[in-house]
Amino acid sequence: MTPAIDPTPALGVQQARNLHLEAQGLLRKPAARPKRASLLAAIERMQLLQIDTIHVVARSPYLVLFSRLGAYPTDWLGDALERGEIFEAWSHEACFVPTAAFALHRAHSDCGGRAGHWADKHAARAQDAQRAGMNAVLERIRVQGPSKASDFEGTRPATSGWWGWKDEKRWLEALFARGELMVARRERFQRVYDLSERVMQRMGVERSAQAVDERAVARRLVLDSVKALGICQARWIADYYRTRPRHKDADLDELVASGELIRVDVRGWDDRAYVHRDHAGLLQQAIAGKLRATHTTLLSPFDPVVWDRARASAMFGFDYTIECYVPEPKRRYGYFVLPVLHRGALVGRLDAKAHRDEGRFEVKGIHLETGVRPDVRMTEALAVAVQACADWHETPKVTVRRSDPRPFAGELRRALQALRA
Repeated sequence: MTPAIDPTPALGVQQARNLHLEAQGLLRKPAARPKRASLLAAIERMQLLQIDTIHVVARSPYLVLFSRLGAYPTDWLGDALERGEIFEAWSHEACFVPTAAFALHRAHSDCGGRAGHWADKHAARAQDAQRAGMNAVLERIRVQGPSKASDFEGTRPATSGWWGWKDEKRWLEALFARGELMVARRERFQRVYDLSERVMQRMGVERSAQAVDERAVARRLVLDSVKALGICQARWIADYYRTRPRHKDADLDELVASGELIRVDVRGWDDRAYVHRDHAGLLQQAIAGKLRATHTTLLSPFDPVVWDRARASAMFGFDYTIECYVPEPKRRYGYFVLPVLHRGALVGRLDAKAHRDEGRFEVKGIHLETGVRPDVRMTEALAVAVQACADWHETPKVTVRRSDPRPFAGELRRALQALRA
C-alpha cells in the first residue's frame, strides 16, 4: 500500500541528494562481501549501465559497479551478459541493460530512439550497395557461430580516425544497431556478435510482432527515468534515455494526476521536482531526515550520478566535465578524473592511473571543491576509499603526487600510511 503523502511535500537539497543516492544505490556502504545477485540488482536499480572502453583506472561499467558493490570479481559482469541476464543496447549511450527491459528497449528503438539513431547513422555509412557484404557477414556468423570484428580479415584496410574502421567492423555495427545481430558475450572487452534470434533464445525473450504504442513507450521511459533517479526535475528526464524533446512541468501533469508521479518542492531549487510513486516511502524517510549518507567512494566519469552536467550542478553544486575528450592544454584537472563522493556530497575530483604491471595506483592529483575543509574523519574516509579502489585493481601501492589545496596531499599520504601500518 502506497503511504499517504502531503499534496505538495517539501524537502531540503541534502534530503533530495540522499533520496537520489538511495535510488542509485550509493547512500550507504556496500555489504562486506558482495553477491552475484547484487550485481544484477544494481543494474536493475540504475536501469542503464553505460559502456566505455577507457581503462586508465577501470573501464567505466566495472567502476560504476565497484562504487555500489565494493570489491566484486569483474568477471561477474561478463558472466551476466553471457547467461542472458543483461544485454547490450543503444540507450543513453551504449549500455548494459537488464533483460527484463528488453521489450521496452526494442520498442524504443522501433520508435526512433537511440538505437534507431545509430542504425540510421551506420546505414548512411553502409549503403544498400554494401548490403551484399553485410549479408555475407551474417551468413558467416550463422554458419561459424559468434564472431568478433577481429575475426574478419577485412576486404580493404582500415583508415585512420574514429570512423576509420574496416568494412566488416562497420557492417557489424550497422547490423547490431538494426537489431539483426546482438552481443553474445565479450572477450577482453571486445564484442562477440551472434544472430539476434540465438541470443534472444538464451535470454528467454521474443521479438514482439505487435504494433508499438509510441505514447505508452514514452510514458514508460519517463516513469523509469524518474524512478532510477529517485528525484528529478522535468528538464532532466530526457537525458536518461536520450529521448526528445526535453520535458516541462506541464508535460507531467497527467502522470501527477494519476498518482504515478509525486510533485515535490525542493528548497533552493527554482523548478519543481518529481518522485516515482514506488519511492513514496523513501520520500517520507527523506523528509523526516531518516535517509543518512554514510558512503565514501570514487565514481566513474560515466556514472549516472554525474553524466548529466546540468543535473550534477543543480543537485550537488558540482560543475563536471569529462576531460578525456578535451585537448590536453585545455584540461583543468586531468585525463580521467573521478568524482569523489563523501557522505552525500561530491567533495572533490581525483586524477588517477592504475599501473597494473607495477602494482601501483597513482593519484596524480586530488582537487577538493571550493569550500571543502577536510577534517580527520573525511581524510581517513577518502584514504579508505582510495586504498579500497587500489586493492580492487591489484595495485595496492598508492602514491599521491599533488593536491589542491596543497597541504592535503601530505595529509592523505599519512592517512594511507596509517591504513598500511
